[in-house]
Amino acid sequence: MVKVQNLKKSYGSRVLFEDVNLTLDKGKRYGLIGANGAGKSTFLKILSGIEDATEGEVIINDALKVGVLGQNQYAFEDFTLFDAVLYGNKRLYNAIKEQEKLYMSEEFTDEINNRIGELEMIKVEEDPTYEYDVKITKILEDLGFPKEDHQKLMSEVPNADKFKVLLAQVLFPKPDVLFLDEPTNNLDMETISWLENQLKRHEGTMVVISHDRHFLNEVVTNILDLDFKKVREFTGNYDDWYMASTVLQKQAAADREKKEAQKKQLEEFIRRFSANASKAKQATSRQKQLEKLDLKPIELSSRREPSIVFKQNREIGKEILFVEHISKSFDGHKVLNDISFVMNKGDKIALIGPNGIGKTTLCEILVGNLEPDTGKVTWGAKADIGYFPQNTTDIITGSEKLYDWLRGFKKDAEIGDIRNALGRMLFNGEEQEKSIEKCSGGEKHRMMLSKLMLLGPNVLILDEPTNHLDLEAIIALGEAIFNYDGQAIVVSHDRDFIDAFANRIIEINPDGTITDFMGTYEEYRETKEKK
Repeated sequence: MVKVQNLKKSYGSRVLFEDVNLTLDKGKRYGLIGANGAGKSTFLKILSGIEDATEGEVIINDALKVGVLGQNQYAFEDFTLFDAVLYGNKRLYNAIKEQEKLYMSEEFTDEINNRIGELEMIKVEEDPTYEYDVKITKILEDLGFPKEDHQKLMSEVPNADKFKVLLAQVLFPKPDVLFLDEPTNNLDMETISWLENQLKRHEGTMVVISHDRHFLNEVVTNILDLDFKKVREFTGNYDDWYMASTVLQKQAAADREKKEAQKKQLEEFIRRFSANASKAKQATSRQKQLEKLDLKPIELSSRREPSIVFKQNREIGKEILFVEHISKSFDGHKVLNDISFVMNKGDKIALIGPNGIGKTTLCEILVGNLEPDTGKVTWGAKADIGYFPQNTTDIITGSEKLYDWLRGFKKDAEIGDIRNALGRMLFNGEEQEKSIEKCSGGEKHRMMLSKLMLLGPNVLILDEPTNHLDLEAIIALGEAIFNYDGQAIVVSHDRDFIDAFANRIIEINPDGTITDFMGTYEEYRETKEKK
């Protein structure tokens, strides 16, 4: 359904990818993976016609409907929720709106009647069963928007929910070819599960970028791996790719070691016997073998795995955290309702719940940035808190160099320790010299993790730390929290990430109360499903 021929994309001397040739088939759902900065979003934009390639072409049959997930959640502020979804089928939307306008005409001329008839034919072609309103209503309700809200303007919808409407918009027309860039961003677990079920029923061709490993494993049938400036296709989901790529790496390394040993033997023979008349013929033969030996240089992958290690500078005491009868309301709406819990030594708590439920509010209260309406938070005398706020990208600002920014949090730190903390998060050499203001969102998140490693707290509170991180960094962070000797409270919607470390689950319920479960996330899900 989609053909990619000799595709290349470069910016000046920097080549993102080249000589890419692919055929993307109907019925296959492709997960496009690669390190941050490798060019995944650029490749997807070229596939969807948003951006031009430097060389080559993408061929999609004109008769096929193509759906591209919008990234600008503020593009439809003057639309109602219903109309924003309807706009996903622009031809149908235009026909309906023009027809509505004509029906408001003061007199019906033959020309108007004829045009209404033409528009009716367009509506039939795009919606043969006359069910567009039913379909839009259902998809919005499935996403958590009650029917009475469907005529609200998008400008009235909380920012956290606008992206859901864009998802509904691209899914509503059931396109033959679907391109999705990070569709799980800003979605809660319940919505991600709904999206997985929708996409698994997609009958056309789909290419999706996601840093959610669980989502990729559930949804995709094939992997497109963008690395070494190429795109390689693998059959299976993310875990299948990981196993296959690991085998290929080991095979390549073993093959090179074998050839290097062979090269060494040939060179040794030539060195010893090239001057020996009786061995000269054999030495010449070995020289020809040596020249034919193809010792290709090992290609450098764009993937780099951070080395995240959290250490506590001092052991915490027996008393860690007491949360007693915390309540908090905004504009008359009670977000947190009489919440109480005690943190125990060794707790790795996953704080979960739908978007807007109050997770960030609770984190801000715990670290003292926000006062509760009632109740109190008591930290143990030896508690040393390291906080990763959700708005990390916005609060890391300034023109300082990276190591100077870090030094500001620990004046007595050795420069070697500072550079080591940066190096562990893949800021090497000259990268440490650049200024904060030139950092991307992902780099700022890595900076915050560098800060936490340098400070060595004995309690971590992390609010959506995986945003802007690639899969390698997310996996490394999950392992780091698991191996951490301290305590942690972590907000995340990434199920595989939570599974990596959580031994306790606290879910904030719609009424502002909490469900406190001692166990893993999988055990918690099983318990909920049995009820």
